[in-house]
Amino acid sequence: MDAETTKTRPRFAPVILAGGSGTRFWPRSRRARAKQVLALQGERSMIQQTLERLAPLASPTDVWVITNGWLREVIRQQLPEVALEKVLAEPCPRNTAPACALAAFLLERSEPETVLGIFPSDHVVSNPKRFAEVMKPTRAETGYGYIERGSLTEREETPKGFAPITVHRVRRFREKPDAHTAEGFLAAGNYVWNGGIFLWSAKTLANAVREHIPELAGPLEAIAAAYGTPQFDEVFAREYPQCESISVDYAILERRSVKGEAKSNIYCLPADFGWNDLGSWASLHEHLGKNERDNVMDGNTTGLYAIQSAGNYVYAPGKTVALLGVDGLVVVETEDALLITTRARSQDVSKLVRAIHESGREDLI
Repeated sequence: MDAETTKTRPRFAPVILAGGSGTRFWPRSRRARAKQVLALQGERSMIQQTLERLAPLASPTDVWVITNGWLREVIRQQLPEVALEKVLAEPCPRNTAPACALAAFLLERSEPETVLGIFPSDHVVSNPKRFAEVMKPTRAETGYGYIERGSLTEREETPKGFAPITVHRVRRFREKPDAHTAEGFLAAGNYVWNGGIFLWSAKTLANAVREHIPELAGPLEAIAAAYGTPQFDEVFAREYPQCESISVDYAILERRSVKGEAKSNIYCLPADFGWNDLGSWASLHEHLGKNERDNVMDGNTTGLYAIQSAGNYVYAPGKTVALLGVDGLVVVETEDALLITTRARSQDVSKLVRAIHESGREDLI
């Protein structure tokens, strides 16, 4: 890309969403060490890998991180390149719409044309060169939301050095479907996974909030006005809990897509670049195994012996594990807990965490 083009491009500010309560990968994950700060694949944590993928796109000084009080300090330690004042801890969990909108209202005050890139902190991307594109479904997955693609649009000339990008209008956003509906989406051929990566200008997102969820605008305006002042923490703690807990997909994208593909001005960039949400022990097994029947022994273990057993995931550091006549199990051992479930039920681990919390065992949460 030539220097003149670079000069005319708006500033790009990645926003990494790094909240979460550490339930889906329990017992390895806990409130104070949720999935994004764990090294689930490789030596670096998920959020460190996220920042590394963003390096060709933006300086770390332009990166924002929205997290919570349990994780803020460990994230600051893991991402020393990011300015301390740009690692914000939500006073309470409010899902992705307030988190995304918070960044938009903060930047709209000074640089409304800044392009915000919303990036989850806990995803895997095998081909970083295609990182700026949205991903295709390869199976009828019920754990992801979907985008129904509309008509193909004319695209501007692809910048030199970049692979071609196909741009479609969005017909509808669809939340996580049941198995039957997901099968229908896959068969239709015009649905792609919603990977939770979004690009919009600060003013576009802020105005979309004002249009579709106006009750969020007041608290966020007040928080943005207080940013950089001694009153910020007080205002943040007072105003943010007034925001509705709602996803950006449902609050803005689904509601806006109802206008129809010709009027919503929403576009998707379908691409296959080796993406995985790593949303459960089952998806980690899929990512680490070569095929569905692989037994995956994760971590620093001393050996695995398996007879008439297939498709199991085991994490038991320092142990030798023997499997006999079992299929599709998930076995995870930590110093203070042992999880035994099946890959098919691994999406429900959060129910166990809820039961443990209700029993009063906060030391395990």
